[in-house]
Amino acid sequence: MDDGGIKPVIEFNHFSFQYKVQSKPTLYDINMTIYEGEKILLLGPSGSGKSTLANCINGLIPHSIPGRIEGSLKVAGMETGDSSLNRLSAVVGTVLQDSDAQFVGLSVGEDIAFALENMNMPREDMIPLVNKSASIVGMESFLAHLPYKLSGGQKQKVALAGVMHEDVRVLLFDEPLASLDPQMGMTAVDLIDRICRNEHKTVLIIEHRLEDVLYRPVDRIILIDEGRIILDTTPEELLRQHDLLAHGIREPLYITAMKYAGCRLDEEDVLADVVRMDITPDNRNKLIRFFQKERPAPEAAGGEELIRVTDASYTYSHKLPNALEKVNCVIRKGEIVSLIGENGAGKTTFARMICGICRPQSGTVEIDGKNYLPLSIREIGERIGYVMQNPNQMIVKSIIREEVALALTLRGMSDEAIDERVEKALRMCRLYTMRHWPVDAVSYGQKKRITIAAILALEPDAIVLDEPTAGQDYHNYTTIMEFILTLNREFGKTILFITHDMHLAIEFTDRAIVFAKAEIIADSSVFDVLSDDGIIRQASLKQTSLYTLAKKIGLEPRDVIRHFVAHEKAVRSDGR
Repeated sequence: MDDGGIKPVIEFNHFSFQYKVQSKPTLYDINMTIYEGEKILLLGPSGSGKSTLANCINGLIPHSIPGRIEGSLKVAGMETGDSSLNRLSAVVGTVLQDSDAQFVGLSVGEDIAFALENMNMPREDMIPLVNKSASIVGMESFLAHLPYKLSGGQKQKVALAGVMHEDVRVLLFDEPLASLDPQMGMTAVDLIDRICRNEHKTVLIIEHRLEDVLYRPVDRIILIDEGRIILDTTPEELLRQHDLLAHGIREPLYITAMKYAGCRLDEEDVLADVVRMDITPDNRNKLIRFFQKERPAPEAAGGEELIRVTDASYTYSHKLPNALEKVNCVIRKGEIVSLIGENGAGKTTFARMICGICRPQSGTVEIDGKNYLPLSIREIGERIGYVMQNPNQMIVKSIIREEVALALTLRGMSDEAIDERVEKALRMCRLYTMRHWPVDAVSYGQKKRITIAAILALEPDAIVLDEPTAGQDYHNYTTIMEFILTLNREFGKTILFITHDMHLAIEFTDRAIVFAKAEIIADSSVFDVLSDDGIIRQASLKQTSLYTLAKKIGLEPRDVIRHFVAHEKAVRSDGR
């Protein structure tokens, strides 16, 4: 980039870093300059070095995380190795992927005010700023709440609010969309864009969800793989000329659809923004032929009833509104179902309720036609496994293999049976080579895979996964999902996903149960749900790019989404 007089704010010069506990560097010979006011998307598969790079910029490396540095890294003219963490934090603000690790206040209001308190701001000046920041992210009515009582998405909102008023030059966002519902994800992308443009901040976003980030323009995309910068380019160049899947990155759905249809991407003037894209006549005709010739896969026949929820309600406190209000649904054996909706709508409470963690205060939950109230959580757990959204709330052992084996050990299984199950689960989750590693040495996304492996080792009848793909690159995502689909196809396991990832819902589930304001507002096929404007608005979802593409070529969005799902399933069954 020609700086044109714009000052560099971050300068890497032949920079390498090796963690103290590892035998080889995580970052190799990084050369990169980032200028004031730029908005950068940092892409790369899990373990590629993205978060390490971010921690070098904000000073956690080497001041809190020891290791060996070669070369130079300057932030705002300061050599990071020679500057204090305090000086660097005055320049770089960070919103962590793991929101729990960022909370310091006893209430939401205190946490949002923390940076202002560090500035010794008078209370009367602080309160309006806290209220403004909380209002921007929709948390103004939660200021007195305990941060740890919030949902994952609500925690992310508080973390965003906490850096809104910091007087920093650089803002780092580590997977800011991972726990947010689709509408709030769009709001967050808008918010980050406004901060960059209006406040002249330099913004770095680490995120797997390329399509969602490109909802608003970015200046550059930097692709990191195996600790090296592979590409430093524009979104247009990236989508036109590079194979994202080869680097563990999922491409936007409309790009995938255009490739399936045989479209020539180089013919389009605009490719990185589906809304502004003016599809050429030739590509339009190819898309229409593709969607009209494809035939949807047959609907899966309903199996025997496994779980029935009847007029079930639950509240966490008499001072709070109901978390669930008279919900009704039936889950059948062998189904794959997505639970979708806005943050705080009741998805996680519903999952916890069918797993017996919290029992309905009115109404009933039945398993195989029998009320489950007499059963213990352990007995229910033998039938329905639950993988929580936050892996830190599940992991209790210090070594990966011990964590995956723990539940089996507590059940008194033989060493041989434990070894067999643990190895299988670790291999399928791509963790076997790390089985003797300390849990603290792995990334947040890898911790997610550890918790999934621990539940899969139990081989329950049904598995509920809360945001199973958050923090996963596309390769790990597809590996985990294909394994889970194998459990469904070959062993008849019932699978439920709580997810904000509409790609996951489209590609891997047949049916969607939609929550809004503690109620179930829809229970239908995923393509019916995601083509219904009313449901999307009410549940804070968002239209997928397939919906926009369908409108542009004059086809019904429901048919386009349905045909795309059928084609994806056919491609997977052919062993892509």
